Amino acid sequence: MALSWKHPIKDLLHGGDYNPEQWSPDVWREDIRLMKKARINCVSIGIFSWSHLEPEEGRYDFAWMDELIGLLSSNGIASVLATPSGARPPWLSQRYPEVLRVNDQGIRNLYGQRHNHCLTSPVYREKVAAINRRLAERYGANDSVILWHISNEFSGECHCDLCQSAFRDWLRRRYGTLDALNAAWWTSFWSHRYTDWNQIDAPSSRGDRVHGQNLAWQRFVTDQTVNFFNAEVAALREFDTKTPVTTNFMGAFPGLDYVEFARHLDIVSWDSYPRWHSDPHSDAAIGAETSFTHDLTRCLKRDQPFLLMESTPSQVNWQQVNKLKRPGMHQLSSLQAIAHGSDSVQYFQWRKSRGSCEKFHGAVVDHCGHENTRTFRDVTQLGETLAQLSQLPGSLVPARAAVIYDWNNRWAIDAYYGLRQDKKNYFEEVLQYYRGLWDLSISTDCVDESASLDRYQLVVAPMLYLLKPGMAEKLEAFVQRGGTLITSALTGLVDQDDLVFAGGAPGPLRKLLGLWVEETDALYDHDTVVVRPLKGLPSLQGEFAAREICERVHLETAVPLAVYGSQFYAGEPCLSENRFGQGSAYHVACRVEAKFTHALLRDIAARIGLQSNWSLPLPEGVNVQKRASAQGEFYFAMNFNPREVTLPAPAFPLRDELSGQPVTGPLSLPSYGVTVLRRD
Repeated sequence: MALSWKHPIKDLLHGGDYNPEQWSPDVWREDIRLMKKARINCVSIGIFSWSHLEPEEGRYDFAWMDELIGLLSSNGIASVLATPSGARPPWLSQRYPEVLRVNDQGIRNLYGQRHNHCLTSPVYREKVAAINRRLAERYGANDSVILWHISNEFSGECHCDLCQSAFRDWLRRRYGTLDALNAAWWTSFWSHRYTDWNQIDAPSSRGDRVHGQNLAWQRFVTDQTVNFFNAEVAALREFDTKTPVTTNFMGAFPGLDYVEFARHLDIVSWDSYPRWHSDPHSDAAIGAETSFTHDLTRCLKRDQPFLLMESTPSQVNWQQVNKLKRPGMHQLSSLQAIAHGSDSVQYFQWRKSRGSCEKFHGAVVDHCGHENTRTFRDVTQLGETLAQLSQLPGSLVPARAAVIYDWNNRWAIDAYYGLRQDKKNYFEEVLQYYRGLWDLSISTDCVDESASLDRYQLVVAPMLYLLKPGMAEKLEAFVQRGGTLITSALTGLVDQDDLVFAGGAPGPLRKLLGLWVEETDALYDHDTVVVRPLKGLPSLQGEFAAREICERVHLETAVPLAVYGSQFYAGEPCLSENRFGQGSAYHVACRVEAKFTHALLRDIAARIGLQSNWSLPLPEGVNVQKRASAQGEFYFAMNFNPREVTLPAPAFPLRDELSGQPVTGPLSLPSYGVTVLRRD
C-alpha cells in the first residue's frame, strides 16, 4: 500500500541530512536556493541537535528550528524531523553519569561518540521523553513535517547494573523458572547450573558465554532497544498521533533483529554505503550485495515500499579506501534502490561540515560552497529523473522467489564452535545463492523464519542451522503444496535455544529432505573436494570444487543428483532431490563454488517456470528489476559494468519512461548505465 504522508508530496522523496545548527541563516538561504535547483523536496533535520535545542537542562531554544522549518516549508521542502537521542549534550552526562554505557569489562565509558547511552537508564528515558514531547507539541501538527525520524542508527549494548537487572527480569518472563532456563541452556555442562536469578550476568569476555545465554542476551538487547524506541514514540504520540515514525536501519547489521524491530515502525528505512569500484572489472558483486540488502530491508514490512534514508552522493570517509563514484554510478546506485522498492533517495549529507570526524564525508554541497561541481550536477540530474517517475510511489516488487536470512540463525552460527571457526560465512553463503537469482534477474524477497511462504514458487534456505518452533512444519507445508526448497550444509542442527536436535541433522527436516547426516568434514584452505553432477540437470556439466565444509549424508527417500569425486567419501551424494507431496526439496551437502549453485538455480528456475524479468541470456553484470502497480509495470535495466553492454530485445513492448520512446529491439546501456521502462 502507498505511504500515508501528511504532506501533499506525491513524488519520490529526494533529499538528505541537513545540519543547519552548524551554519548561519545566510547559509540556510543559499542552501535552499541550491536545494530547489537540485530538485530536493525534503530534508532530515534535528538528528544531532540536542545541545542546540536544550543548551542547559530545562532551558529550550526552538526559535532557530521554527525559522528553519518555516523557510523550508515556504519553498516547498518538507522536513523529516528527528528526535535527538542519538547523541546527548555534555551537560546530561556530566550531571547524570548513569546515562553513560558500561562495557562488558564493567568499565563506564567517558562522554563522547554517538550511542554512548544506557537504554535502560530511567534518567535518560526521562530526559529523552521530555524533549520529544516539546518537539511533538511544537511541530507535530505542522503539515510540512512529514515523518518522525527516531534517534539514529540504533546499535550497541550496555552492561551496567540497571541493564543486568533488566536482563534477569527479561529471563524470568521468557523462561518462567530457573529449571526451564537451566534446561534450555544445558547448564549441567561445566557445572553451570543456576540456583538464583542473581547468579546470571550478561555474556562477557570476563565471564560466561554459554550458547543459550548468548542467544538470550542478543534477543534481550533487541527487545530493550525496541522498548526504548517505543518509549520515544509514546512521548511523541501524546501530542501527535498521525505523523508516521521510522528509524534508519543498517542493512544486515548483526547487532539487532530488524525483523522484530520493524514490527514497531510505520515505515522502514535504511542507510546504504556500498564499496563501489573495488573490482576494476565489474561492480556486479557489490551490486548484487546491495540489491540483497535493499530486498532484505523491503521485506521487513512486506507489501509497502521502504525509504533509502542515507547514501553518499560521492564518497564516504570511513572505509579503508574512500573512492569517488565513477560517472554514471550515482544515477545507477540511486535508481537501484528505487527498483528494489524504495520511495526515496536521500543523502548524508547536504553540506560538508567544516570540522570533526565527518568533515571529509561526501556531500551534495562541497567545502567550495557552490553548485559548479560534478557531484552537484549528478544530484541535480537524479532529481530531474525522480521527478519524471511520478507513477512509482507506492508500487511494489512482485517476487515469486525468496531467500531466508534470519538474525537468530546468524547469532547461533557466529557462536558455534566446530568445523571452520575462521570461515563460518553465513552471510556470504546466503549472498551466493541470492546472487544466482540476481544474475537471472529474478525478483527475490529476503525473509526470516517467521515469514509466510504462501506466495513463493522457490524458497532457498542456506545454512538454516537454527530452526525456530514451527519452521519445519512450515517448510513441509510449502513443499507439500508444490513449492521448491533448496537447503545447504549445516541445516537443521539446533533448536531456538541452540540445543542440538536429538537424532542429529537435519533434525525435524529429515523427512522433508529425505536424508540424514552422519558426519561433517572441515577442510583446510588448500583442500578441495571434487563434485561430479549426475544426469538430470542440463546446466550442471563437468566438475566443480567444494571447499571448507562437506557433509556425509545417507539418502532415505531422496535421490542423488551429484556425488563427491574425491576424498574417502568419493561416490557419496552431495546434491539430492526429495519429492515431497507436489513439490521437491533439494539439499546441497557441501560449500561449493558459485558456478555450481548458480547453474543449479538456473536449472531449477527453468524446471518450475520461475520467470526472469527480461529475456535471457543477459550480459554478465546486468540486472533487471521490476516494480508494479495499477499504473503499470516498471522495469529497471541496470549495467554494473564499466563498459557498454547490449541486452536482448524484451519479450513484450516497452516504453522508455524517461524519453518516451518505444523499445522493441535490443537495448544498449552505457558504462554504469540505467534506464526505466514501462509496460502499461
